[in-house]
Amino acid sequence: MGQRIPEETVEHIRRSVDIVDIIQQYVSLKKQGRNYFGLCPFHGEKTPSFSVSPEKQIYHCFGCGAGGNVFSFLMEIEGITFIEAVKRLAPRANVDLSDVVDDHPSAKRTETAAMVAAHELLKKFYHHLLMHTNEGEEALNYLLQRGFTLEVIEQFEIGYALPSWDAAVTFLANKGFSLPLMERAGLIAKKSGEDSYFDRFRHRIMFPIHNHQGETVAFSGRTLGNEDPKYVNSPETPIFNKRNILYHFHEARLQMRQKQQVVLLEGFADVIAAVQAGITHAVATMGTALSEEQARMLRRNASSVIVCYDGDRAGIDAALRASETLVEAGCYVKVAMMPDGLDPDEYVRRYGADRFRHHVLDASLSLTAFKLEYLKRGRHLQNESERLRYIEEAVKEISRLSNAIEADYYLRQLADEFSISMDALREQMAVYGKKQQVERKKEHRETVLPPTKTKLLPAFQKAERMLIAHMLRDKAIAFTVQQAIEGAFNIEEHRAIVAYVYAFYEEGHEPDVSSLLERIHDPQLKRTVTELAMMPINENISSAELQDYIQCVLNYPQEQLLKQKEARLREAERQKDYERAKRIASEIIALRKSLHFGRRGING
Repeated sequence: MGQRIPEETVEHIRRSVDIVDIIQQYVSLKKQGRNYFGLCPFHGEKTPSFSVSPEKQIYHCFGCGAGGNVFSFLMEIEGITFIEAVKRLAPRANVDLSDVVDDHPSAKRTETAAMVAAHELLKKFYHHLLMHTNEGEEALNYLLQRGFTLEVIEQFEIGYALPSWDAAVTFLANKGFSLPLMERAGLIAKKSGEDSYFDRFRHRIMFPIHNHQGETVAFSGRTLGNEDPKYVNSPETPIFNKRNILYHFHEARLQMRQKQQVVLLEGFADVIAAVQAGITHAVATMGTALSEEQARMLRRNASSVIVCYDGDRAGIDAALRASETLVEAGCYVKVAMMPDGLDPDEYVRRYGADRFRHHVLDASLSLTAFKLEYLKRGRHLQNESERLRYIEEAVKEISRLSNAIEADYYLRQLADEFSISMDALREQMAVYGKKQQVERKKEHRETVLPPTKTKLLPAFQKAERMLIAHMLRDKAIAFTVQQAIEGAFNIEEHRAIVAYVYAFYEEGHEPDVSSLLERIHDPQLKRTVTELAMMPINENISSAELQDYIQCVLNYPQEQLLKQKEARLREAERQKDYERAKRIASEIIALRKSLHFGRRGING
């Protein structure tokens, strides 16, 4: 059985860690007033609605409702258990929890941990073979000849896989790993029709691929020559999904946030060359098309992206698609044009780091300028019809710009380049603008549901929310509400929350929402508590205002009863049952007096 972590140790770790520091490792935050705001990591959005309170040590997303403290943030974003989250943060509080074991790890988590552990061990094995064995000498010399330094080889933990068919199989089996599980992890493969396994990677230079927490989850193996296939990559596995991982992201994230910029490349060789050139905020999609998930990931960490793909036709097409995906995610995009059909790796080796920085990255085009250059591809602009077609398409592209100054700038460039009057270009752009408006309206009608009015909360519900918001901040108010209402809140969720609040204060605790959340296990209750804790309120609430909220909550059941009796009175009158109507009318009068007395009492 695992050792239980004492509650006071958990509290010590929580109080020793700043939630802003932890969340900033995953989300780019900006301070606004007392809180920090950023793009929510739990759902896609372009406008920041994710708020972190350093004062309360909690977070809440006003878009999707996610919320909690530092432990629940790690649990949700990493998919780990509470004990794993506490253990992850313990070193920051100088607490040693290495002996603590999770008593209830799921089979899935256990298998995932074994897959990651196997990748980590195999990475070290491959790296040792490259750096310290005769068998790896050929591969090491190949890398050095291609411009890789020993420092870069160490930094990126590059390795070498032996030509053997079973070196990795034997290594993993000797370390106690299940071979069927290793096959699922993508490290080995099973022989067809046999109950035996062979190495997936053989006689290749091995580039480890890390997830965003720095754990090795895949490999890419490159030949030492020009044999096919040039690269063999890990397949999709339970721990490796190309759509959700960017190469070098775990190392580049801090620089991305500091610079608010990222250089997006196509492959890991390009990233390594960029890092050697001093571009430490570079990441790559590992040769696949940029996914929406990856674009949102970049936007959460940087506002600006320089797309630097290969200079061949396929690379330019991919750069355009990636740029459009990034714009959709809310990024400001520039595109670095690679000359002579080169890729960044080749360019750095041929021309050097300084030229790559100044002649390629610093000379990046705005997205509109890149699109205009893209439209010129393959056109013979000396030909009149080709020239006119290009101008029409260029004007159509410029008409999509929402910034009037930017549109005017590119129109003037077009006018100067082709000796066309600005009036003619503006007239044509207005035609395209009207067509696009019609298309957008049509698309809006087809895809967007009719707008719904914001649902107004009933008075009693607003009163309950305001009371709980004040109770979370003020112990005295909580005891005042407890004496007046106890658990008689009308909404079941609110009754559950105040029960936790009463118990928390009765244990002698001072107001601390982050600590309170540790006692609440229901995810929906946690979300509601963080929402109410972040709700703006008048912290200097008067006694009269507080009593108004209390009375509104207490009156609600009687008001509902009054409505029922009024409906029964109308029914009795309709049926001409005057005796029953008279009796109900007396009950209504008494109930109204009771409600009036309650209101007069709190106002007078």
